[in-house]
Amino acid sequence: MSRTEPLPGPLEPRGRTIGAEERAAVLRVLDSASLCGSFGTEARALEAEMGELYGRTAVSCSSGTAALHLAVAAVDPDPGDEIVTTPISDFGTVAPILAQNAVPVFADVDPATGNLDPASVAAVITARTRAIMVVHLFGAPAPVAELRGLADRHGLALVEDCAQAWLGTVPSGEPVGRYGDVACFSLQQYKHITSGDGGLAITADPALARRMRLFMDKGWDRSIGRKHLMYGLNYRMTELAAAVARAQLGKVAGVVARRRERAARLLDALADLPGLGLPSPDGHAWWMFPFTVPDEPGNRAFAAALQAEGVPASAGYLERPLYANPALAEAPVYGSSRYPIDRDYPAGLCPNAERLIDRTLVTLPWNEAYTEADVDDIAAAVRKAHADVR
Repeated sequence: MSRTEPLPGPLEPRGRTIGAEERAAVLRVLDSASLCGSFGTEARALEAEMGELYGRTAVSCSSGTAALHLAVAAVDPDPGDEIVTTPISDFGTVAPILAQNAVPVFADVDPATGNLDPASVAAVITARTRAIMVVHLFGAPAPVAELRGLADRHGLALVEDCAQAWLGTVPSGEPVGRYGDVACFSLQQYKHITSGDGGLAITADPALARRMRLFMDKGWDRSIGRKHLMYGLNYRMTELAAAVARAQLGKVAGVVARRRERAARLLDALADLPGLGLPSPDGHAWWMFPFTVPDEPGNRAFAAALQAEGVPASAGYLERPLYANPALAEAPVYGSSRYPIDRDYPAGLCPNAERLIDRTLVTLPWNEAYTEADVDDIAAAVRKAHADVR
């Protein structure tokens, strides 16, 4: 029997943890009359609390994409330098690379997880490579220990995109975000916790922290007067966003714990289905619940069968790999120029990524508000689709 009631989602109160704490935070800022992060106390307090959570220095900014731009600016590539990254991610992962006049280079992914494959990364490193940018896709920890070692051997920076992986951990138990020279987090509406939009970048390197803080505020060190020390943009977080983010940050451990609990229930319910590639729960933060299906009849048929049962599902997560988007494949970047892009990104560039998107990957939205009954409905729908889609 098809599910008739929609599952809780991130665009409605029952799918978010927003409550009295966030309302009080907003009123606190409004009552202060200081809404700009440069002059209030909330943004600096959020940075301190994030720094305590991860044991790093934190810099706040206006979005997760902005946080990645801070990271790339801090790494400081020369024009035309290369940054290796994944073809399966939001465009916000590559936009900062282009914005700093560096060239995105795409490595292939693990066919089971969609996370960067270190061997593929190693194969595309050249004398022009400046950094590796790794994404913890769907909340599953990427192989950051291996990538850290690879970066160190080649003298490269490592940037972690943790937008989907709040409190995710590697097999040793170490949190993701503590392997990169910089790690970036998102507070966008659909993430584990939200302030609508907002970002945080963390680092253990004081020099990188200073460069990110300057870049976030137009290169302006306000402690020495109106003096702009480097090129930068206005990526400041507002006091309103920071106050809401502080309330949300206090809830993130509970959010991730509930997501893990519900995901474990679904994993148990689906464990006996042949041909279904289920994710490992180890360290997973469960932004989404991904799984793989056989190439035939493929992910689109499987996702359509789930949708018919009232369970939202996406085939492939993306419509195409990042490099197949017009913005990278054909459109000008600045004016009529393609600079800094100096290459083509042909079909077949990353075959594992293309197969996941085109044939095998199915993703389900995941939410801490799911009840056991919700999870059981999802399990029943997946089992029915597995039986029907042949």
